[in-house]
Amino acid sequence: MRLNSLKIILILIILFEISSCRTTAPTSPTSDLNTANLETVEEIVHVEDEIVVETEELYEIVELSENNIDGLPESSFGEVWAYLLSGREGDIKSRYPVSDLVYFAAEVDRYGHLADIPRRKNISKFNGRVHLALVCNSAGLTHFVIQGGSEARRLLVSEILAAVKDYDGLNVDLESVPARDAEHFLSFLAEIRAGLGSKMLSVCVPARTRAGGTYNYVSIAAIADRIFVMAYDEHWSGSSPGPVASMNWCKSVADYSLQAIGPEKLIMGIPFYGRSWGDKSTSRGLIHSTTENLKRDYDAQNFRRVNGIPTFTYDITVRVTVYYEDEYSLASRMRMYRTQGVKNVGFWRLGQETLNVWALVKLDS
Repeated sequence: MRLNSLKIILILIILFEISSCRTTAPTSPTSDLNTANLETVEEIVHVEDEIVVETEELYEIVELSENNIDGLPESSFGEVWAYLLSGREGDIKSRYPVSDLVYFAAEVDRYGHLADIPRRKNISKFNGRVHLALVCNSAGLTHFVIQGGSEARRLLVSEILAAVKDYDGLNVDLESVPARDAEHFLSFLAEIRAGLGSKMLSVCVPARTRAGGTYNYVSIAAIADRIFVMAYDEHWSGSSPGPVASMNWCKSVADYSLQAIGPEKLIMGIPFYGRSWGDKSTSRGLIHSTTENLKRDYDAQNFRRVNGIPTFTYDITVRVTVYYEDEYSLASRMRMYRTQGVKNVGFWRLGQETLNVWALVKLDS
């Protein structure tokens, strides 16, 4: 509405200027008068375009402030990390208080090579540090490419070090490391750390409230420059309904992480996303007796055959439960982390958030 009003005002100014030209211009041929009018209009329209662009930016910032809920606390951190998906470069804004951007992601393909490497020049306007994210979503493939002394690992490490040359660091996000490969994972990280030189190595680990499991916080902290604790997915798509990251659970995760990793290297991950669960699932395989029971129990009336195959439909009511993040939950979690002594936070991921969160997080000067 503000931009529309501005445009109306500018149009009125244009009409006024044209009218003034017609009133005050000296006697001259009609063609000269029309030329003068056109030049005046073009100049004003050019000014209008510049004003609109500047106003849009200011409008976005003003709306961010106006929509903020009164009384929510701001929290300051030494580092604020955020994940950015390749192809969604518009999700990062210059005014966001982000110190480190993790560009997601270069992926290990089915042959053990690095593929889909994002190009840093696509986010050249971002002034902070940019880290290349490394992912591998297959436990079997991860097993083979991190084996110590293997040709597959040697080739992959060389490709990783070549890909990260334009970046400030590498973010290793291997979430499917088999339990028996914990030591190979550590030596894989150590080999990369040695090859990175002055560049930063950060490693993602699943949330833990105590020691144990494949991802040993203490051992990884001895190698990496930063550890990004993914303090989310407490409840997931296959679990019962519940918060992605409840406050008490997050507090326990942060307590253990601070003890095992230390505040200087720790980045506490914060989710921007939510989840939904239905109390009924209808997609499944059926045996004949179950099919007949469904027809009877739901009084399916539209039984028919399609090319000889029997089919019917029925309606059921599904109750959906949703848990999500808003300004209040994000502000509360960040304030809790600061109270616990957490110095750095990171967000998964840009584009999923309520924009008001950026009025609640600050970078320490």
